[in-house]
Amino acid sequence: MPTVEEGLRSQIRNIEAAYGKPIEAWIELIRASGLTKHNEVVAMLKSEHGMTHGAAHRVSLVARQASGGEAPAGALYQGKRAALLPIHERLMAAVRALGDDVELAPKRGYVSLRRRKQFAMIQPAAAHVDLGLILTDVPATARLEPAGSFNALFTHRVRVGAPDDVDDELVAWLREAYGRAG
Repeated sequence: MPTVEEGLRSQIRNIEAAYGKPIEAWIELIRASGLTKHNEVVAMLKSEHGMTHGAAHRVSLVARQASGGEAPAGALYQGKRAALLPIHERLMAAVRALGDDVELAPKRGYVSLRRRKQFAMIQPAAAHVDLGLILTDVPATARLEPAGSFNALFTHRVRVGAPDDVDDELVAWLREAYGRAG
């Protein structure tokens, strides 16, 4: 039985064959368009390039993943939240160090981090960035607080107020959540 990764590679090969461009060309086209919202990219690929919805959806997701989270970061950290972007970048550097099998799934207000299953999320708040983690059976601490009403999908939340808060302790929790999702 093929793995999810094999299925996605096959889908990309089929898109490349059907629409006559390598995926890298589609990624560059999306970057050049200046569009950052998933639905806008999908609409552009469908209307201007004749892609089916499924093909446009996949190309948009691949382009976002190829950007290393830059597109969602740009959308999430505008206005008053722009000062939080260095925290997001430090968190993303820690995420990239985990391995190349981390999938970024940008949502409207946060970035979901997945492996075989979701293990974390990064979400800007008013004065900090929330890191949601799935760490079942790990006791809460003053810093690794229970998720409570923050988000029902996560067991814990860490409020990250500065780039230097992305320290060895936080990275260890992130690594643990990543390991459990594999």
